[in-house]
Amino acid sequence: MSASSSGEPTQTPEMARVIERNIQSLLDHQQAREKDRSVEERMADAVTGFAGTIHFIYLNLLLFTLWIVINQEWTPIPSFDPSLAILAIFAGFEAIFLSVFVLISQNRMAAMADARAKLDLQISLLAEHEVTQILKLVAGIAERVEVDLGEVSDLSKLAEDIHPTDLMETIETVEREQIEKQG
Repeated sequence: MSASSSGEPTQTPEMARVIERNIQSLLDHQQAREKDRSVEERMADAVTGFAGTIHFIYLNLLLFTLWIVINQEWTPIPSFDPSLAILAIFAGFEAIFLSVFVLISQNRMAAMADARAKLDLQISLLAEHEVTQILKLVAGIAERVEVDLGEVSDLSKLAEDIHPTDLMETIETVEREQIEKQG
């Protein structure tokens, strides 16, 4: 990438095509996953989508206010729930069902986030492997042209492949040590 006169990086046409291809690929994958949702997941998403709006608040406020006004005999309409017990039962059911719908949607979103995290990990591992190969190539070229790499003492360590299990074990060890220090 080069810099434009405004200081902003510019992209080559090839880079722009790669970025567009990658974005389109991700969008296509996301659309395919959305189409594969079950009826229950679609319903849960629709309910939580509506319940998370100000219109839902207004609707509840209107219905509860009308219920109370009617049942407090402030209107000529005959009272049908003077103790408001039925209203309390409906409100309880609404809370239960909304909670379940929200949990269903959150579980689906968590599964999507896990899938994205796995994709990110795979891309990171691939990038790490590619960088390692480039470092090996650079070290080989430097050795061949007799360039002193004494200043880059970590180059040989950087050129080593890192195995994901070793990395995870190191992370877990450091986390355990931090927990022990705090505890």
